[in-house]
Amino acid sequence: RTETTATVWLGLTFGCAVCHDHKYDPISQKEFYSLAAFFNNTTQGALDGNIKDTPPIVVVPPVEDRPRWNELGTLAEKAAARLAERRRAAQKDFDAWLTSAKAEELRGRISAEKLHLSAALDEGEGRQWKAQLDGEPRTIELAADGTWKPGHAAAYAAELKAENPGRLAEAGDFEGDEAFTVSAWVNLPSTSISAALVARMDDGKEFRGWDLWIEGGKPGMHLIHRWENDAIKVVAQQPLKPNTWHHVAIAYDGSRKAAGVKIFVDGKQQNTRTAVDKLKNTIRSEVPLTIGGRDRGSRFDGALLGDLRIWRRALSEQEAGAVAADTRAGYLASLPAEKRTEAQRNELFTYWIERIDPLSAEIRQEQAKLAAEQDAIRRRSTIAHITQERKEPAKAFVLIRGEYDKRGEEVAPNTPACLPPMPDDLPRNRLGFAQWLLRPENPLTARVTVNRFWQELFGQGLVATAGDFGTTGEMPTHPELLDWLAVEFRESGWDVKHLFRLMFLSATYRQSAAATEAKRSVDPQNRLLSRGPRFRMDAEMIRDHALAASGLLVPKIGGPSVKPYQPPGVWEAVAMIGSNTRDYQQDKGESLYRRSLYTFWKRAAPPASLEIFNAPSREVCTVRRERTNTPLQALVTLNDTQFVEAARHLAQRLLHEGGGDTDGRIQFAALRLLARPLTEEELAIVRRSAAELLKHYRAAPDDARRLIAEGESRADETLDPAELAAWTMVVNQLMNLDEVLCK
Repeated sequence: RTETTATVWLGLTFGCAVCHDHKYDPISQKEFYSLAAFFNNTTQGALDGNIKDTPPIVVVPPVEDRPRWNELGTLAEKAAARLAERRRAAQKDFDAWLTSAKAEELRGRISAEKLHLSAALDEGEGRQWKAQLDGEPRTIELAADGTWKPGHAAAYAAELKAENPGRLAEAGDFEGDEAFTVSAWVNLPSTSISAALVARMDDGKEFRGWDLWIEGGKPGMHLIHRWENDAIKVVAQQPLKPNTWHHVAIAYDGSRKAAGVKIFVDGKQQNTRTAVDKLKNTIRSEVPLTIGGRDRGSRFDGALLGDLRIWRRALSEQEAGAVAADTRAGYLASLPAEKRTEAQRNELFTYWIERIDPLSAEIRQEQAKLAAEQDAIRRRSTIAHITQERKEPAKAFVLIRGEYDKRGEEVAPNTPACLPPMPDDLPRNRLGFAQWLLRPENPLTARVTVNRFWQELFGQGLVATAGDFGTTGEMPTHPELLDWLAVEFRESGWDVKHLFRLMFLSATYRQSAAATEAKRSVDPQNRLLSRGPRFRMDAEMIRDHALAASGLLVPKIGGPSVKPYQPPGVWEAVAMIGSNTRDYQQDKGESLYRRSLYTFWKRAAPPASLEIFNAPSREVCTVRRERTNTPLQALVTLNDTQFVEAARHLAQRLLHEGGGDTDGRIQFAALRLLARPLTEEELAIVRRSAAELLKHYRAAPDDARRLIAEGESRADETLDPAELAAWTMVVNQLMNLDEVLCK
């Protein structure tokens, strides 16, 4: 942010001072980090591209929804206040409930719908675990005496030993298209362990089966036919806290997709990472269900496990939370009153107020209705992403040699000493810094900005090094003009349209771009502005020009990003498994023809047709684009679906609107693409090409039909396919003229 801001608004290469003092400009390393301090004080957290609308955000409802949106906010605050008041006043009702509460009743609240297996694992002694399998009693035999420790949902919990797993042959025999859920209370001794808590997996048969897996303390699941070419692996992003009880539930919906795996910890759905997502065949194995590891290995040693349950269906987040709450509350209710600690009593009170108390339930139902209405309005609202200042003063540290883990001197927000000082009455935050940038005393902001605007129109700035106004940058070719434009821009109220209008209407811009021998000898690069600008348009302009000339461009303003045509598989090669930008889903309808400004941009794989024309990847700040000439560019404008479809659409128009003769149709296309008619010499060339193309497509009707079928929009069926194909290619040729691609 510091480097980008300095480049865009100050035209200085501040990034050269990250590791040491700037070698050429009067910018010290300390001043770099002082400027960075302005941006070091926001509430913005680490970004996860799979999380939409990361806070802080502002919801901007449609105008017609705003009165109700504001009313809903007020009603929600009142409901929250009533709930808080109920919590304060409910102690008497809670005491009455607690005296009559029975552990069996609370445990009985847990859903038994399609409950396949339940094992409390709370025996406290012996070499057996008692279980219920599809409603029938079963015994899970251990090879040796079991080990137990104090539990969380019961008096005891089983301590897993690598040499003493429990097995039950009939349990957990699921297919890949069957939904099921596994849950248990878990206490891990550390986060360095990777092993299976519960599994029905044959290690010796390419790991066929499923397991509830712990990887570095993070709960996850495998569903495997053959590792790893035919399997699913999903792991939570956050580890469980060691030596702490957590309720873990993993639900699978039978979809054979990683997206069908949901991980819940203490009743809350977790963000997950998908490592493998390729399951196609059976996951059935002939080995028994193993508690404490897989059939032959990957076993736990020292972890505590309690209240294991397996359902033949996928539990919801609400159901997973209820299982965790009801099992814990059932145990606490079973304790004699005199043995309950104050913390346990408070825990029971929270359970009662959130899940039992009827008055609180009424308020929560009201809150749910309000939240549903708010969500409905939010879905049709605009979400504005904002940056928020922290309450504490901004600060930063000088990083020694630029290394993030080697902090040096602490520095406060400040501007470089080589520029006018920041007045004392300005706040030392981003707002104050923005106000300083726009102060009349600042010599750079207006000059750097108007130079970049000049570059946009003329192909190069008055200062050729648009991102470097320092000592190594080039001197302006017309310093007085640069000063005048900067002052005019500032005194017009920073009016961008006014400035562009001035430049557009100037005699300099309206000159002919023709270069005579005399002009080329004196001014080969047109630095002295001896002729009008002539350079290839930017990537987005080339695409938008083709759409506009053809009549396909949708001029709609605003809205979400769109995904026009791209080569198949272009994202997959550079995406993480599980990323929401792994598979490119092309849009339909008008989204294919929006301005390039609205094209969705994946920085690891920018739109190929734009990147070929030197569109930046947007990984770093770019204030001046390169302009290269490669054969790939011609291949884009000749063959890319977007350009072929645009050519066909313009061909349809000229056949309907260009008159009945060949010359009239050619001139119709020329006026749309070149804003001028063709000369007689040019017309003869295009006329000859049109005749040859028509002859070709009359002889090859299948080729004609394939050509005019390119793109999502349908070809005009009232037109002769061969004639439409021929004129499509004529327009395509015209669209590839240097004069069309250059300004």
